[in-house]
Amino acid sequence: MSDLAFSPESRPLGKSGLTVSPLAWGMWRFRGDDVAAARKRVEAALDAGITLFDTADVYGPDNGEPFGAAEVLLGRVFAEAPELREQMTLATKGGIVIGTPYDSSAPYIEAAIDASLRRLGVEQIDLWQIHRPDILTHPHEIARAFETAHEKGKVRVFGVSNYTPSQAAMLQHFMDRPLVSHQPEFSPLTLAPLTNGLMDQAIANDMAVLAWSPLGGGRIAAPLTQAEHAVAMLLDAKAQDYGVSRTAAAYSWIMAHPARPIPIVGSQQPERIREAAGALTPRWTRAEWYAVLQASMGESLP
Repeated sequence: MSDLAFSPESRPLGKSGLTVSPLAWGMWRFRGDDVAAARKRVEAALDAGITLFDTADVYGPDNGEPFGAAEVLLGRVFAEAPELREQMTLATKGGIVIGTPYDSSAPYIEAAIDASLRRLGVEQIDLWQIHRPDILTHPHEIARAFETAHEKGKVRVFGVSNYTPSQAAMLQHFMDRPLVSHQPEFSPLTLAPLTNGLMDQAIANDMAVLAWSPLGGGRIAAPLTQAEHAVAMLLDAKAQDYGVSRTAAAYSWIMAHPARPIPIVGSQQPERIREAAGALTPRWTRAEWYAVLQASMGESLP
């Protein structure tokens, strides 16, 4: 029985023309005032072979800091070590407005992109994503805002986060350039992208899938339910076979899907960030992969 095909090599970011690592590093918890410590985290990710860095303008308030704080901190790292910017594909997101809650109107998108550029201290964002869908904005208006930002050289390519497949298809209908990425929640414990058409759309349209919360919001590390414990045991068995951590096994399970999802590593500890590279080692048979799926579902497939 052959193992599931998986390449540890860098891969295209959808139709963007950009090449990225099979893992990404996320900055939801990127916080604090210690630029040296922040730089060590960035360098740890690069040392682990990670080249895709994912942040958002709204990252800050969840950490008790102002809106935009994570981007500001990363911008301070770039100011101290500009060469780090050149080693990564930089992705950020916008469109969440605290108290609104969402705004994807053209004026807001333009202002959000400009604000992110200022906070990051860069001239161009590689990948800009709408963080969550704004039901009240016509997709034609979003497409026009995207085109303007691209023509002005502010953003290279665009993607969507937390969009349904139909919402992404509607936006793409009005765009001349391809949407290059989906960013859904996906883990061995959160399976919706497997059944709601998102993975199918990603394969059909050559969109990258950036999986946020790939460890189930911490439930893979600290399982509570019977199903979560069952998944953890299967991941531990795979981890033991290859001498890696449970978290690395979880990332590898995600990456085994033919859409080639890119797990977003969320740890802010340099040693844990480096440990994520272990995800490139395990290989899964179909029986093993499906065993994790069925354990998570709590039932057998027909």
